[in-house]
Amino acid sequence: MSQTPQIEPLPAGLVHEPLNWLFAEHYRHRQLCRLIERVGTATILLREEVEEILAFLRQDMALHIIDEEEDLFPLLRRRCLPEDELGPLLGALSAEHRDDIEQTQTLSTLLERALIEGQPPGHDLETQRLFTDFALHERRHIALENAVILPIARLRLTPQDLHALSTRMAARRGVFLDRSDVALPLDDPDRSGAMP
Repeated sequence: MSQTPQIEPLPAGLVHEPLNWLFAEHYRHRQLCRLIERVGTATILLREEVEEILAFLRQDMALHIIDEEEDLFPLLRRRCLPEDELGPLLGALSAEHRDDIEQTQTLSTLLERALIEGQPPGHDLETQRLFTDFALHERRHIALENAVILPIARLRLTPQDLHALSTRMAARRGVFLDRSDVALPLDDPDRSGAMP
């Protein structure tokens, strides 16, 4: 029997509020961290949890990094004032994103091997530390983004910036924003906009 996902899905309509989406996505990253710590230190293989982590790392985390690197951070670099002193912080966060990509590949390899072998991925203290260190690093990263980046984005980004951010984030997730700005999945038959 399949269990309830440990990482809550986001409602598609939240993409209309891209900064709230990112904040909510950070909450999901905290849920991921709890799951990673649990799986990485378990003495038995938690197969469904491993599969959920892998799906999140491959899809959601990758999209989140792209959202920030290709859209949010460039918008902030254009809109921030010199006194915001955000440049060095954005550079540091981008470096952390590069590290995240490398670390998620390492974790994914360990998790995939665990599924194949039917063994828990944290089979020794060093491997367990990889999982717990990743979770610790990720929590610090999202705390900094929540405390500094998102408040400055709320202050500096224009309505046009937010609409562009929303549109690009929606497109990445296969969500179509019609003329009335209703979020519909791309495979929704009602996306043509035809009225009943």
